[in-house]
Amino acid sequence: MRLRRSQVGATGFRRVGRGRGFSYTDGNEPVDDPAVLARIKELAIPPAWRNVWICPYPNGHIQAVGTDAAGRRQYLYHQQWQAERAEEKYDRVLNLARMLPQWRADLLADLGGRGLNRGRVLALAQQLIDRGYFRAGGEEYTQENGSFGLATLLRDHVRIRSDCVDFDYPAKSGVRRTVSVDDPLVVRAVRALLRAPTDIPRLLVYRTPEGWCEVRADDLNERFRELTDVQFSVKDLRTWHGTVLAAENFAAAREPTSKTVRRREIAAVMRCVSEELGNTPAVARGSYVDPRVVDAYEQGMAIRAALNRVPREGVRPPGRRGERDRPIDPAYRPGTALNCTAGCGLRRLGSIDASRDPRAPVRHAGRPARDRRYRLRR
Repeated sequence: MRLRRSQVGATGFRRVGRGRGFSYTDGNEPVDDPAVLARIKELAIPPAWRNVWICPYPNGHIQAVGTDAAGRRQYLYHQQWQAERAEEKYDRVLNLARMLPQWRADLLADLGGRGLNRGRVLALAQQLIDRGYFRAGGEEYTQENGSFGLATLLRDHVRIRSDCVDFDYPAKSGVRRTVSVDDPLVVRAVRALLRAPTDIPRLLVYRTPEGWCEVRADDLNERFRELTDVQFSVKDLRTWHGTVLAAENFAAAREPTSKTVRRREIAAVMRCVSEELGNTPAVARGSYVDPRVVDAYEQGMAIRAALNRVPREGVRPPGRRGERDRPIDPAYRPGTALNCTAGCGLRRLGSIDASRDPRAPVRHAGRPARDRRYRLRR
């Protein structure tokens, strides 16, 4: 289908409350065409939306617009438009993956410095996103919902043990999230921040000649783009990790010998990815896992073949039937090729050799035990 650009607010249908349901108008005339009403019903516009506008064309790229209960403008896009934008997003993330080794080298150089200058603190923040899959953290979410991301974390959310930093905080949607990061450079930098002579309650602050400044989510994205490319954001990094986590778990999953097995294995993998990212399985699959990874698994292809050809120390291939239930040791070290897709069914996702480099383990604590088949030892 060839899509057309929707003109929001122009000629279109309006929703009007009628008792327990709704009716629809076209100007001053009621909409009574069964085909149009069926299309509107399929859009599943949330009942709580107000001031709803509906595109009169089935091929409009925006199908409906409304205002939610929080006063935010919301959009429903055509499924084809969403699919095209999603493919562009995941292709962009693949391009990011090829830049990650150099990006990590730059981070280590900044993080290994001294003092709490802007460069070192932003390097710490990005290292934490890379290790612990933190969201950037917008001010509006903290003010409106009391939820936190990396930029808005408070000192009270952090505890240091001898060789580990523990984070415990209310994340998006009020869900408690606990993350532990084992990394000497991270521990040293966080310890310095907790000792900083400032009354600012935020964890991430940096010193300037004029005084102490808080790190904002925009600062994280700005620095990330400086080190990678203007088209990327830190959310792309979370998307990359979600895709890699899914690929790794699919390598340990049972072969999709039936629709039931395939459905259960995919659901289990998405649960694991969502636990790591701190969201729901539906959000993980819809926004953070490249659908081509899922398609490849459904076709019987996974990164297992690539793993079997990686003779690097610390990488244990999943093995054959009966052995693949063992946990996989990702061996996230510089140069490790666990995530390499060359020669396997994921070739079309591009080469991602050595693109993921957490040198030290990340332990996500305080969550329900996962199926051993999908547990990734870090």
